[in-house]
Amino acid sequence: MIFSVIQYRIVLSFMTRFWAAFKDQLIEEAAVGDIGAAIRHAIEPNILFKWQIGSFELIFSDVIVVSWIVMVFIFVVAWLAGRRREKIPSHVGQLLSESLVNLLLNLCQNSGMTYDQAERVVPFVGTIGLFITFTNLSSLFKIPPPAKNPAFPIALALLTIIYVIATSIRLVGLRGFWASLVFPKAMLLPFRILDFIIKPMSLALRLFGNVFGAYILMEFIYIIIPVLIPGVVGLWFDLADGILQGAIFTYLTIMYIGEIVEGAHEAEHEHQIRQSAHI
Repeated sequence: MIFSVIQYRIVLSFMTRFWAAFKDQLIEEAAVGDIGAAIRHAIEPNILFKWQIGSFELIFSDVIVVSWIVMVFIFVVAWLAGRRREKIPSHVGQLLSESLVNLLLNLCQNSGMTYDQAERVVPFVGTIGLFITFTNLSSLFKIPPPAKNPAFPIALALLTIIYVIATSIRLVGLRGFWASLVFPKAMLLPFRILDFIIKPMSLALRLFGNVFGAYILMEFIYIIIPVLIPGVVGLWFDLADGILQGAIFTYLTIMYIGEIVEGAHEAEHEHQIRQSAHI
């Protein structure tokens, strides 16, 4: 009986000291201070180093460094996945890469492209999708995602809309591209031109808004509740949302090209019907 009482007192003393230490640590971790200053520091571009070339100064921020690291990573993964190709895939790299390519090919064909046209589009849309996804996932390692800087999504959106126009002309020709702008009525031309201004703005704002909002929210949670909660919430905002934004950007790029290709085909079909009627 005496032995049991001694054991109980030892355990009680240990638990009391443990909870006191845990409370002190939790209070220390949750000491937020100036929340606004902490969040402002988190979203400001982090200048890593500068390079002076004559009268010009090149500034290398975390956005540039993360972007180049991701590009190198994608190149290495692509090389490893494709260096040992087999008619019947037996290793995981080829299986995953072929599954991704087939998925994109089917998506392109469902948007109105032929198989040959889809084969021309898949390399770009697949690369841009992986690039956005992996740059977004950098937040898993507490590295600020490049898309929180407005210049990053704006540059990607402008590059993408230029690619959409150039590739559409390659696929359907200048005549087909023009036909897609004025079909079925020529009065739609100003709105179609305006559409090419709105589309990159939409791509950029969607990517920036989602990534920036998720990053700010996660930084706020890390400051206010640094224990347990950030890991759970981060499964969506750091992982799932990052992948989702890459998938949405890829999907919209394919749809933009598909709209032009399908419009050109419909215009050509309408032209052939009219010619047949005249004959």
